[in-house]
Amino acid sequence: MKVRFSSHLAAYTKGASEIEERAATLAELVDRLELRFPGIRFRMIDEQDRIRPHLRFFVGGEPAKDLARPIHAGEDVHILGALSGG
Repeated sequence: MKVRFSSHLAAYTKGASEIEERAATLAELVDRLELRFPGIRFRMIDEQDRIRPHLRFFVGGEPAKDLARPIHAGEDVHILGALSGG
């Protein structure tokens, strides 16, 4: 699968905006990303193993709410920073 990162994570992905990876769930993907890019997990996942509020994960174009979300063959993952303002 392709994993695409928004630019705000570039400092943690050694500048990569897209990589190839394998994982059956978002939890497994996050673990693999941590092995590849040490420290990135803390930027995406909180101490209760929840996706941080300022991030959005999309699997196969659909929003993913938790790390148990399966990743099926052919589904790509996008990890985006949420925008906010007033």
